Amino acid sequence: MSFHPALRTVDKSAPRIRGMFDRISPTYDLLNRLLSFRADQAWRAKAADQAMADPRGRVLDVCCGTGDLALELARRRPGRVVGSDFAGRMLDVARRKCRGRLDLAQADAMRLPFRDETFDACTVAFGLRNVADTARGLAEMTRVVRPGGRVVVLEFTLPESTVVRQAYLAYFNRILPRMAQWFSGSGAYHYLAQSVREWWSPDELAELMRSVGLRDVRYLPLTFGVAALHVGTRPR
Repeated sequence: MSFHPALRTVDKSAPRIRGMFDRISPTYDLLNRLLSFRADQAWRAKAADQAMADPRGRVLDVCCGTGDLALELARRRPGRVVGSDFAGRMLDVARRKCRGRLDLAQADAMRLPFRDETFDACTVAFGLRNVADTARGLAEMTRVVRPGGRVVVLEFTLPESTVVRQAYLAYFNRILPRMAQWFSGSGAYHYLAQSVREWWSPDELAELMRSVGLRDVRYLPLTFGVAALHVGTRPR
């Protein structure tokens, strides 16, 4: 299969992405709720459910940001939950929210500082799209998961329905950036719209997950296809 065209224009260099998320960290949670009409919470709950093969196991949440998915995981399991992100100020927010319930580490998703087969599952919510090399990020997530463990990816995508896609793009391109500018004073959400337009389709992402060694890859479209939840298993 030929993957998404390489002619992407969005800048995903580490300094830009880290600086952008550090700037929006104080309003990140509020904007997520407002701009998704609170649907992001239900999506994260579904992602956490998919990572629950062994409630006693250890889970790594990559690109954890302010810790929403990691905390959702911690509510469901007595095992250890680790969150990693390379934006220090996002992690500062996560530390205040988690009150010691999570282990947090500042780390690059393309060079995770964990040994092979350390975790029973690895998750990422709305963060893989910001990693400069998607395949490398997926390969790292797969590496740190034990055989039989799951890799779970929650990400925005473009709806297949022409009508829904047009409405979605109009919202992403015109309304969302203006609302975000008004609430946060940041132009970061122009990047969000561009990065979603240039992101892999659900079928392409599923194939990319298979290419790094994951098996039984499947995905579930969410809320008319504006997001997708992918799950793959590392072979035993």
